[in-house]
Amino acid sequence: MSAELEILAIAIVTAVAAALPGTYLVLRRTAMVSDAISHAILPGIVVAFFITHDLSSPLLLLAAAATGVLTVVLIEVLIRSRLVPEDASIGIVFPALFSIGVILISRGASGVHLDTDAVLLGELAFAPFHRVTVAGIDLGPAALWSMGTILLANIVLILLAWKELKLATVDASLAALLGFQPVVIHYGLMSMVSVTAVGAFDAVGSILVVALMIAPPATAYLLAERLGSMVAVAAIVAAGGAALGWAGAIAFDVSIAGSIATASGLLFGVAFLIAPQRGLLAQARRRSGQRLDFAVRMLLVHLLHHENTPEAAEECRFIGLYRHLGWRESWTRRVVGKAEQRRLVTRSGELVLPTDSGRHLADAAVIGFGG
Repeated sequence: MSAELEILAIAIVTAVAAALPGTYLVLRRTAMVSDAISHAILPGIVVAFFITHDLSSPLLLLAAAATGVLTVVLIEVLIRSRLVPEDASIGIVFPALFSIGVILISRGASGVHLDTDAVLLGELAFAPFHRVTVAGIDLGPAALWSMGTILLANIVLILLAWKELKLATVDASLAALLGFQPVVIHYGLMSMVSVTAVGAFDAVGSILVVALMIAPPATAYLLAERLGSMVAVAAIVAAGGAALGWAGAIAFDVSIAGSIATASGLLFGVAFLIAPQRGLLAQARRRSGQRLDFAVRMLLVHLLHHENTPEAAEECRFIGLYRHLGWRESWTRRVVGKAEQRRLVTRSGELVLPTDSGRHLADAAVIGFGG
């Protein structure tokens, strides 16, 4: 396998692994936690490196995961104190821990590739250079094996705890009432997030970790209605964003991590516009339809109010409706056309008259307004 394809494989596996726990973060409206964890694990990595002096030591993974869980605990402590809001709690904890990590790097890890640029941005192009070799056999990039293992672990954990995660995510109070332990589930999820962030940290950097954990699940949230579909769509979008970003980086000779983050953001932007239920265009159509429906009801109330009165010849004339209702002529034509299409009004020469269905709808509108 060529280096380019190995980078693509690492990017796709990392993106899908990050998107799976990220879906639950988006649903729980705790997406900022991923940003906190991806930055706050830095001091754990640095301290473990000071102890082992080995960047490939598994102790780095364990220390970073523990720091991620510690980050969540500290945030929860501040939130439950009710002295500061949730966003402020996150804003207090992760910059403090991240700053400690940066200070430790600058003071004690100079000359090591564990530098602040690598921490923030990562460099996928270097990932194929660190390889797994067993008995002289090259098994491929270490990042692919580590992220593949994390992806498999995330899939297994989600499948084993599907109902618990679903219930605790949608309604933590109901989960507690039914005998589940939402606090345990919460910290289990955050442990998944921590381990995933640590695994992706070395190759892609903390910024892309956040993009991969949030952008694909947020896109899936706009496109899917059910949790199962949302998880699947998030994985597909994550893989697609990684592939598009990789292709863009190759074509334009730019940062692979930055290109993947950009592609993920573009996919979210497209969904934000055209998602069938939650997109901007769908909302605009829905608002337009609601406005037209309300105008039809107003028209029917006006016609019913003046029906069989001496003023009906003037008030119910099509050509004069827009003046009496205070509408533009073009809008009046559209409203009358919609009412005719729904068989709520009928024409009698120049007059616009409500049908029986129109009268019932007008009566219901009047009662509704009165209530």
